[in-house]
Amino acid sequence: MNESLKIGGLALQSPVWLAPMAGYTDLPFRVGIRSLGGLGLAFTEMLSPETLLHGRPSSVNSLVATGPEDQPLGYQVYGKDPDLVARAAKWVEARGAALVDINMGCPQKQLSAKGRGAGLLRTPDLAVRIAQRVRESVRIPLTVKLRLGWDNTETAAELAVRFEELGVDAVTVHGRTRAQGFSGTVNLDAIRKVVESVKRIPVIANGDVVSVATAREMFERTKCAGIMLGREPLKNPWLIRDIARDLRGEAPLPPPAIVERVEFMTQHFERMLAFSGEAVAVIRFRKWIRLYLRGIPIERALLARLMQITTAADWRREVPRALGGA
Repeated sequence: MNESLKIGGLALQSPVWLAPMAGYTDLPFRVGIRSLGGLGLAFTEMLSPETLLHGRPSSVNSLVATGPEDQPLGYQVYGKDPDLVARAAKWVEARGAALVDINMGCPQKQLSAKGRGAGLLRTPDLAVRIAQRVRESVRIPLTVKLRLGWDNTETAAELAVRFEELGVDAVTVHGRTRAQGFSGTVNLDAIRKVVESVKRIPVIANGDVVSVATAREMFERTKCAGIMLGREPLKNPWLIRDIARDLRGEAPLPPPAIVERVEFMTQHFERMLAFSGEAVAVIRFRKWIRLYLRGIPIERALLARLMQITTAADWRREVPRALGGA
């Protein structure tokens, strides 16, 4: 299997990517997962052109915050107005984006029902016009993220052909339809049809990669050039490292011990604290506690106490105390 990947003129050291996920893949998390190794490309959270171009500077700066330790970084934009999406793409290019991605796969109703995200799968000609305007507007690599279709499994392959013709550098395909949401399982055969439909551009496969074994199956059955992981690394940040090691033919490492998991969680909290400030960080980090503590035996009362922490000082004191016997 390939251990590296090239998207346009961008050379990546690994074909394993981290998906953009609103509310999760911010700078503090990306820095942590990169530190474990194996990650070829990460993305900002999904970006609205209206927010980028007209939003409050503090909000915009938070969404696109990055640094030398957070490279290469793709910026994902979404929308249904070709000119507006193109302006947003130019904005992120000027900001230093290594790559710009157009989201045409988000199944969330508030987006897709309005013709954005996966809603564009119902208007393929508009989807192509958006990609065309962005391609005309930026020089950096351009990718598009899709689902298989709105309620069929053919649209992605048809769009991939058209995108390749206009100069898109790669497509990412989630192996479900919009109608499926996240139910059922991904259709590996349909992803392979997308791979086989294009002549030269890489196809990145996405969906249900939850282990080294399922990553290997995704590569072998779809013949994809790379994979994008979404929800599972939120629970197990070491998974990307482990998949990359397997692709290189290296022996697997033992699962992280509880002390290592707690240390990673603590470092993430400290980065979020520096990034967002105490008042915001202690509240936002609550959603991470259950993810990081998955599989660690802890009494409900202790977990409830952690979920009610309101200061950094309490967090630093209570977390070691609660997990001391884990």
